[in-house]
Amino acid sequence: MALHNCKIVDSKAEARGETGDYASEKSLPDRQAGRNEFMKDAGKIRVLCVDDHPVVRDGIEAIINLQPDMILAGAAATGAEALARFLELRPDVAIVDLQLPDMTGFDLIKKIRAKSPNARIIVLSSHEGDVDIQRALEAGAQGYVAKGIVRDELLGTIRSVYAGKQRLSAAAAQKLAEHIADEPISPRELEVLSLMSAGKRNKEIAGELSIAEDTVKMHVRNILSKLQVNDRTEAVTIALRRGIIRL
Repeated sequence: MALHNCKIVDSKAEARGETGDYASEKSLPDRQAGRNEFMKDAGKIRVLCVDDHPVVRDGIEAIINLQPDMILAGAAATGAEALARFLELRPDVAIVDLQLPDMTGFDLIKKIRAKSPNARIIVLSSHEGDVDIQRALEAGAQGYVAKGIVRDELLGTIRSVYAGKQRLSAAAAQKLAEHIADEPISPRELEVLSLMSAGKRNKEIAGELSIAEDTVKMHVRNILSKLQVNDRTEAVTIALRRGIIRL
């Protein structure tokens, strides 16, 4: 369909009685300002922050937006929101907490990587157990830093991961190294350990898992040996600290 004698008029200019070529000329500085803003942000590392605490999100935004080579592209408080925002914004780096209201950070990382295999993801968490760190790396994270670390550590991790490198904080790397030779807890032992953390006795555990009580006792002995502890209470404490189980 042909358009004849069509004029594009700035609605605000029209309201002021400014039309035609004059209105078009008035909009040029606005368009130029938009181009300048785009060029100013071009080349910066675009970061998505995923955390359900507004204070944390605000703090990360303040830190990132002060850097000449970074900008906060967006933020999300839930896993579902984070996945949608990631697909919408396609950030260079995503910072993900492990505890979210609707899913774990591990699950979110897997979902993001399934949609975008080359996604660059950093875990920022208050959990510092070696098992948490290992699970995050296995899920597809390239970086892991603990909340409360110094600002430069987080910024350095963002830059390293953006460059395609894997980076762990010194504390995270040390914890992985400390347990690298440990014999892993088996799936059945993990079930027993989880029930132990709920205060269940051997007989109750046997009933819930439909196994003999002597079998439960064997699993408990194996758990104590693998965690290098002397009693059930200590086993649960160590398992929680390392991220083997969650309450």
